[in-house]
Amino acid sequence: MAAIDSAYQYYLSTYGNSTVSRYDTHKKSQLRDTYNKIVKTNKESPLYKIKNLGEAKKYAIDIKESVGDIQHIAASLSSSGQGIEKAFSKKIAQSSDEDVVTAEYIGNDDTPDTTTFHIAVKQLAAEQINRGNYLQPDRYQFTPGIYSFDLNTNTNSYEFQFSVDRKDSNADVQQKLMQLINHSKIGINASMVQNGKGDNALVLSSSQTGIADDEDYLFQILPDASPSSMHAMKLLGINQIAQKAGNSSFVLNGKEHSSYSNSFMVNNQFNLTLNGISKDGSAATIDFKTDADAVADNVSRLANAYNEVIRIGHSYSDAQRPNKLVSDMSSVAKDYRHELEAMGLELDADNYLHIDRSLLYDAATAEDAQDNFAILNQFKDTLNSKAAEASIDPMNYVNKIIVAYKNPGHNFATPYITSIYSGMMLDRYC
Repeated sequence: MAAIDSAYQYYLSTYGNSTVSRYDTHKKSQLRDTYNKIVKTNKESPLYKIKNLGEAKKYAIDIKESVGDIQHIAASLSSSGQGIEKAFSKKIAQSSDEDVVTAEYIGNDDTPDTTTFHIAVKQLAAEQINRGNYLQPDRYQFTPGIYSFDLNTNTNSYEFQFSVDRKDSNADVQQKLMQLINHSKIGINASMVQNGKGDNALVLSSSQTGIADDEDYLFQILPDASPSSMHAMKLLGINQIAQKAGNSSFVLNGKEHSSYSNSFMVNNQFNLTLNGISKDGSAATIDFKTDADAVADNVSRLANAYNEVIRIGHSYSDAQRPNKLVSDMSSVAKDYRHELEAMGLELDADNYLHIDRSLLYDAATAEDAQDNFAILNQFKDTLNSKAAEASIDPMNYVNKIIVAYKNPGHNFATPYITSIYSGMMLDRYC
């Protein structure tokens, strides 16, 4: 269990904040197809032991995540029913002022190219922040004992207990509380700040932003009724609200709106993220990029996802089998090397793809653009197939010791032999 727990910890700390794509949802037929592929892989897989387990599990998770990005991008470029060129010129939203607002188009390609709207940001949504008192780190102001306090949100109440030993300094107590709150994973983030004198204060901030009209706080901290806990809270001061939660305020096409979050959807077609306040109330314009720009951006997305897999292969030591991952993925780019170079995609000595946007523009607008799009589509499909193979069995790229091969023709499925690390993430993988 400890091995699985550490794998989950790595996954959550590295990829836990990843956004869910609509391509993470699957039909029953797709799930059945994936299941059949796993069973087939299991039947043919020998029994093995993994060398350098600590690095291997991280490697497997990194591979599965990175090839998953390739599959998502390939799926997004395959959903158009209007021809190959329309797939690679898939609509991409743009903002005239990304310091104020960024936009992502999530709708279908039947939205008119002339779709435009204007937004001026008056206020960003804010989290609640409690800032404690600054304490001298090397002093011993807390009496040894057990203390408790309640942390109340608008939906739940949590009781925290912590102990203070005779050797615990102020900094030790603050550090202990910070870890206690962060490990609880209740949507409150704890950190330490230091002033110019070197004194430390504990800062608590909510993951959530915004607040309803009938709410006074996102979280509230109350000490236990005992005199010792009340005195400890008075010393810590983490029950003091330094910044109240607030909603975003913006003007969209002349109408004033507000939101609990800085990210929201417009007409179920655009994801907007507010990043700053509009200067002098001037509005940013949200519209679509030109077809040539969209082609360049979509090809760049695919190339960047490919490059990330290559980077992961290069970043792991020889204790794993990074050369196999790089070799398998780069073989696709090498098969199309000459055709891609003619369109501005150059493969370097380390197997990374680099894009010359001017050449790519020319290829997208040339008379034979249809042929160029056909090549890009073949490259995309082949790369997606290779990514799907790696996703089914990322442990194929991990250095391992073969213990026994199965009896040919009389083998059987062995659940989880593909890997407890690659098969356990069930929230987003089919």
